[in-house]
Amino acid sequence: MEGTFRDVAPEGAGPDHVARIQAEWARERPDVDVSPQAVIGRLHRLGHLLTARLDVVYSAHGLSEGEFDVLAALRRAGEPFERAPGELAAHTMVTTGAMTKRVDRLQRAGLVTRRRSAADGRGRVVALTPAGRSLIDRAFTEHMRNERNLLAALEPQEAAELERLLTGWLARVEPPGSGA
Repeated sequence: MEGTFRDVAPEGAGPDHVARIQAEWARERPDVDVSPQAVIGRLHRLGHLLTARLDVVYSAHGLSEGEFDVLAALRRAGEPFERAPGELAAHTMVTTGAMTKRVDRLQRAGLVTRRRSAADGRGRVVALTPAGRSLIDRAFTEHMRNERNLLAALEPQEAAELERLLTGWLARVEPPGSGA
């Protein structure tokens, strides 16, 4: 555990939640190297904390994280802001069943429509409505402001180094072709 927490914690801060857990495991199971928790545990905890802060923006716009993802995937598609349900599922990394539920809710809210595909009469297409485009444009602008505020806790060079490290790690862990 040496060289982890105390080297990077703010001046005067005590051990964080993960450092306390590591110390307990080191005491109870000195035979097991708990050093991976220094990174994995903090990433996991940070992920939960960041998600909670991101969810505030989504819910301020009447959306769940998943609904925001669907609207964002449609908006990123460009004019005419539509994608097939399977393509949407790939762009949001959920099953087609979960996608159907999200699209159902968004359709009931008047934010998306479904229609038959012009290219394939058997296929379906999900498209943003004008109300859906307006909502995602507002929500995305606020989302980026929120993310910028969250990153402000880091110095610019720290954020750049973290991006570099996470990009390299993700490239090693994520299966090829899974980043739709």
